[in-house]
Amino acid sequence: MACYMYVSLQDDDKVLVFTMDPESGKLTPKSETPVSGGPSPLAISPDRKVLYVGHRGSSEMSSFRIDQDTGALTRTGTLSLEAAPTFLSTDRKGKFVLSAYYQGAHTAVHPVGDDGAVGDPPIEWLETATGAHAMQTDPSNRFAFVPHIAGNGPNAIFQFRFDENTGHIVPNSPPRVEPEEHLGPRHFCFHPTQDILYFSNEQGCSVTGYRLDTSTGTLSAFQTITTLPAGYTERNTCSQIQVSSSGKFLYAPNRGHNSIAAFSVDPTSGRLTAIGQVPTEAVPGSFSLDPEGKFLFAAGTESGRLASYRINGETGELTPLETYSVGQRPSDVLMTNLGG
Repeated sequence: MACYMYVSLQDDDKVLVFTMDPESGKLTPKSETPVSGGPSPLAISPDRKVLYVGHRGSSEMSSFRIDQDTGALTRTGTLSLEAAPTFLSTDRKGKFVLSAYYQGAHTAVHPVGDDGAVGDPPIEWLETATGAHAMQTDPSNRFAFVPHIAGNGPNAIFQFRFDENTGHIVPNSPPRVEPEEHLGPRHFCFHPTQDILYFSNEQGCSVTGYRLDTSTGTLSAFQTITTLPAGYTERNTCSQIQVSSSGKFLYAPNRGHNSIAAFSVDPTSGRLTAIGQVPTEAVPGSFSLDPEGKFLFAAGTESGRLASYRINGETGELTPLETYSVGQRPSDVLMTNLGG
């Protein structure tokens, strides 16, 4: 198997493809694919054969077949949307593409054809609220969650029941979880072995851990921890979040402080302990760990560069490696293994 990276360049209208050396973490450019309309959010099918791209400028969604030998992309379809997509994912079986619309105040579920291409019309086009920033199903594929940031949005996580056979979603009971503080939940990730979700809080500059009741599909918060060093008071917002494949470490970028916050994860309780912050490129809007959890790559939205780090497998600490110039407004970074 080989490790590949996909980077969407929203202002350059293209998606870049790199390979990563498994020992050094070094990236090698392989190809680039023109994608008009401001390519931004990326998602990959569970079988890793199809890449989905959201166009934030033209309010579209495209499907690309992935060459398993080279990582190259071949477009298989594009469809128009009613708003600009902010986030894409597939359900756990790859039968549906889920999407969230920040300004559009909606979530959607689209069918996937036999060829992996996303289909139209959507099965669901459901109004939630302004600030919808992500949408994913849980490991059981029976529940879905949609965080909404604060300020323009309701500062809440919407909870849904998801039908993996039809793609329909209905509000769960209760329909939302609302933090008492002005946190602004933005993106989230699932712990690989525990029934826990971690949300990055855009306005709260923090991470909140939630326990998932696997019978009801509802969330309950158990910890909120800052991503910033003590005494920092300047403007900052959090963006994405990811937990390592081992479940031992969690990372969340700071936009403003321009750093990657690192945490260790207690193997029993799931509680986080701060490791510290490592400087990174200006406005780190997107980042990704490689599938083995050995390296981290963070894209500077303003700098047009990609910073790479080696992850200490014992402590979770990040050691800076190389920095790569990639292009204008790198908006999403996605890493995957292909072949084999």
